[in-house]
Amino acid sequence: MAVEHELAPEDSTNNKDDDNIIRTGTLWSTIAHIITAVIGSGVLSLAWSTAQLGWIGGPVALFCFAFVTYVSSTLLSDCYRSPDPVTGARNRSFTDAVRVILGEKQAWICGLLQYVSFYGTAVAYVVTTATCMRAIRKSGCYHKLGHHADCEYGGNVYMLLFGIVQVVMSQIPDFHSMVWVSVVAAVMSFCYASIGFGLGFAQVIENGEIAGSITGVPAASVAHKSWLTFQALGDIAFAYPYALILLEIQDTVKSPPPENKVTKRASAIAILLTSFFYLGCGCFGYAAFGNDTPGNLLTGFGFYEPYWLVDFANACIIIHLIGGYQLYSQPIFAFSERWLTGKFPESGFLTKFYDVKLPLLPVFRLNLFRLCFRTVYVASTTGIALVFPYFNEILGVLGALNLWPLAIYFPVEMYMVQKKVEAWSRNWVILEIFSAVLMVVSVVALVGSVAGLIEAKMK
Repeated sequence: MAVEHELAPEDSTNNKDDDNIIRTGTLWSTIAHIITAVIGSGVLSLAWSTAQLGWIGGPVALFCFAFVTYVSSTLLSDCYRSPDPVTGARNRSFTDAVRVILGEKQAWICGLLQYVSFYGTAVAYVVTTATCMRAIRKSGCYHKLGHHADCEYGGNVYMLLFGIVQVVMSQIPDFHSMVWVSVVAAVMSFCYASIGFGLGFAQVIENGEIAGSITGVPAASVAHKSWLTFQALGDIAFAYPYALILLEIQDTVKSPPPENKVTKRASAIAILLTSFFYLGCGCFGYAAFGNDTPGNLLTGFGFYEPYWLVDFANACIIIHLIGGYQLYSQPIFAFSERWLTGKFPESGFLTKFYDVKLPLLPVFRLNLFRLCFRTVYVASTTGIALVFPYFNEILGVLGALNLWPLAIYFPVEMYMVQKKVEAWSRNWVILEIFSAVLMVVSVVALVGSVAGLIEAKMK
């Protein structure tokens, strides 16, 4: 830390201008955090989503959501500091920004939606990781006994195992201590996304034709086709936006240059990279399997061989989601600990730390409240995942809940207040139309995903 002080430029006082945190984040660490947040379990459902929407609707939807995500991140990054986006006071979280710019009532609504979304994403990651662990075991079974063997395994044990790992990982103190976790997770993201892309492309070459149709997978009725289409939109919506975590990521960035400029550039690079893989996984997955496209490209066993490559891809997903779970859970930990410490500053249970030395490891600072609260949090997400182990349906519900209120409405409203956009001006009309269209998409995606979740639970 002393070395960092000595190397810091004299004019970089913004790195610790209103708190005691020394920020060391760069463009590349920001890209790593964003990719860890974006490329997650959602990429695995994109082939299925493309299959529901067809060869026109699928690629168009993927392009549109990439554009929407970029616009949302650009608007929101200017709200990290207020009232001026370069020299104003820091808003260290999404909820803090809403409170300062839009008021306490909207901050309460935003906080509730944001933390429900964080919590739901953690549940989805428990489900996805267990599915991948089960897929590795099934892959070995199919390779040994043949593709028609009975290789069904339960996922509960794997969910519990993932929960145990997260109890340990949740003792990471805060976001600023997660750079290497995000770097490893981002590398794993590229690995399994590339494998999904490559296997889909190879399967198309082997088939000698491009499967699928303009209208996508047929359904028994118009109503059922509508539900599946809406759920597909929800799955794509889950895969892209990361607005609910963006300001927490931006809070790790050092300045100069201004944090909003670094974040905008990082967002542009990250979205270009993820869009390339998303289009590859979604389109080649559908081209390879057509109407038989599995809900999860790497665990639905469209691909059986080479089994070792499928196993490696699933192992990469597991490693990535270990870090991704923490990326979405750390804001909840930070909020809870800050709020309770402020309420009970004299409580030793909340504020006292103990130095623990384990063999071959550096000294670890243990806080009893952190240990208890974070363990209960992990246990609760694991418990809900055990009750609702439905991959595509959970992603659709979370994507729809995130899309309009968190990724669109609050960034748009904060930006207009921050920039003093006049009512009925050209920019105001464009932003309001943008928000209204995405609200409709979010509603229909939620309806379709809830219908899918109910149907899956009844089976």
